[in-house]
Amino acid sequence: MKRCIVAIGWLVLGLTYIQGQPLTYEKADSLKIVSLLKSTNHRTTLDFARQFLGIPYVAHTLEVNDEEQLVVNTRELDCTTLVETVAALTLCAQKDFRTFDDYTRLLCQLRYRNGILNGYTSRLHYFSDWILDKERMGFVEEVQQPNPPFSAVQRLNVSYMSSHPNSYKALAAHPELVKEIARQEQALTGKTCRYIPKAAVKHTKLMRSVVKDGDIIAITCSKPGLEIAHLGFAVWKKDGLHLLNASMIHKKVVEEPLTLYQYLAQHKSHTGIRVIRINN
Repeated sequence: MKRCIVAIGWLVLGLTYIQGQPLTYEKADSLKIVSLLKSTNHRTTLDFARQFLGIPYVAHTLEVNDEEQLVVNTRELDCTTLVETVAALTLCAQKDFRTFDDYTRLLCQLRYRNGILNGYTSRLHYFSDWILDKERMGFVEEVQQPNPPFSAVQRLNVSYMSSHPNSYKALAAHPELVKEIARQEQALTGKTCRYIPKAAVKHTKLMRSVVKDGDIIAITCSKPGLEIAHLGFAVWKKDGLHLLNASMIHKKVVEEPLTLYQYLAQHKSHTGIRVIRINN
């Protein structure tokens, strides 16, 4: 059954439920997704990512409902929703999925633990948690070899969300959820992974052989309670590796004019990069 409802000013059309939960989107979102999936010109991760260049950077676009719903918003993106949107499109194209229903099912599988939408705490809020869960589901693989350039080890120590619950709409409204978030943080804390320190993110033959166009780049950081500061996609240019990202600085999706080495050097708390590849 189809119906139209209004949620926080967003028109919800077409497929109204996924996994028994309401779905939030606008007609423009479904039209754009279907157009991209039906086009034979956009099949690689970078092809899809470049279709969002110029889209405004907007934070907290998943926090528009009182109860957790799958939100599809291609008109406003942050670094995480850009990565999820493009990853879902890439995986759909690999499977020759062409419908909006196909896309929303895959996006749901990517955004939530074990692919199951079951409230706010089922969303994968820490990207390290996302990597581990999507590796288990067979969607991605984290690249951690060879050494060098993967010469550094990150030991996770996450606590930011449970330490700053008032910074999150859902946690401020439902403090009883903080306990589950803290449990998830404790499960992540102590895990280790290899990454490329920022001093090594240079234009070398080794780096070109290790990092591929369209790889997901997760920027590691030294901020207390956090492990990842920013996300984007790898883009190789003549002068080296660049980052395609939803940029708070530029206020839109861009291919950074600076090389990634230069970009990292400008941010003291950035320590290096982790590399995640979408499986074929």
